Amino acid sequence: MTPLSLFKCLGDETRLFIMVLIQNQGELNVGELVDALQLSQPKVSRHLSTLRECQLLDIRKSGQWVFYRVHDGLPQWANEIVCQAVIANEAKLPELIERLVLVDEPQRKVACC
Repeated sequence: MTPLSLFKCLGDETRLFIMVLIQNQGELNVGELVDALQLSQPKVSRHLSTLRECQLLDIRKSGQWVFYRVHDGLPQWANEIVCQAVIANEAKLPELIERLVLVDEPQRKVACC
């Protein structure tokens, strides 16, 4: 991961908000992100795929659910940038979180910053 590749991946508003939400919440699935972002499932899935290709996100399967989380191998400097993006979006975050409808998942990872 290089700074250039990180910023290219986060250069899209939807991908940035996906990362902000996941960093803030710990783990989210596609349906939860669709609700929060008020976007179509195919669009959210496409952005999640891009974030996985960039190695910013990883998945965890639990029964029928696939949960997305910040990649464990994300370098510390990159994780700090994503955490700063969460802080920078504090005004937008409550609106997004309010629309979240979380599925019952006891194994859910907690937020890391």
